[in-house]
Amino acid sequence: MPPLQIRDYSWQQTESAVYLSLPLRGVRPGNADIFCTENYLKVNYPPFLFEAFLYAPIDDINSKAKIGNDTIVFTLFKKEIGMWEALSLANVDKEMMQRIREKSVLQAQAKAKELTEAKAVAKREDERYALKIMMEWLHKQAEARRIMNEDIPELHDLKEEEKNPEWLKDKGNKLFGTENYLAAINAYNLAIRLNNKIPTLYLNRAACHLKLKNLHKTIEDSSKALELLTPHVADNANARMKAHVRRGTAFCQLELYVEGLQDYEAALKIDPSNKTVRKDAEKIRNIIQGTELE
Repeated sequence: MPPLQIRDYSWQQTESAVYLSLPLRGVRPGNADIFCTENYLKVNYPPFLFEAFLYAPIDDINSKAKIGNDTIVFTLFKKEIGMWEALSLANVDKEMMQRIREKSVLQAQAKAKELTEAKAVAKREDERYALKIMMEWLHKQAEARRIMNEDIPELHDLKEEEKNPEWLKDKGNKLFGTENYLAAINAYNLAIRLNNKIPTLYLNRAACHLKLKNLHKTIEDSSKALELLTPHVADNANARMKAHVRRGTAFCQLELYVEGLQDYEAALKIDPSNKTVRKDAEKIRNIIQGTELE
């Protein structure tokens, strides 16, 4: 049985676009198959069929269709500004219709091939860019380690006050305050060599690593701080909260949002009234859920 041709459509136009409405007549939207090229539009939704051999070329890439209220509404953008005399070409015989159909299929196949090739090129470029960024990051890490190793003196060369971990921690804090993060790390490194059981040293070094985008080291130091911040008492609550936030931030910057959210939620359990942490946790939750953030 041949398909039933749709005749009761409506259309309007401006100089730049055509607006076409097709009734679905109770057919489920998911059963509607739309095929559109610059000169041809077909909508097949059995038992109905609509074909238009368009009066003039359209921009089939940017034209769009919206389905709702038992209707398909097309917005077809004209390639050339101007008013059409009709939606479809007049006096189109069967042979010409078939030629247009065949040409449209070939055009669609060619565009699909171009799009696939363009995506492949874009993917290769993205991979090359990612590799370049990774190599730069590795170079930066190696350079940072070289500088730190050069700057850390042997313990026997230290002055008396420099052998005090608390003095070194205060020095590191001051250097952090002046945004001299590498020097601050050196101070914390030396303090940890002298006493590796002070959680604040790892917590503060994690903050430096976070500033320098040494994200894995941030996670490592934050985890070590949390390991040392036991038992969980009121006196170390603020430090535990900071450790979770710093580790969670590093996870998120690595796009490990689920792990990051777990740390932010742990921070909120420690300090439920912290509005900043609550707001950031909600942003992470929205990213995980795929919603658009402001």
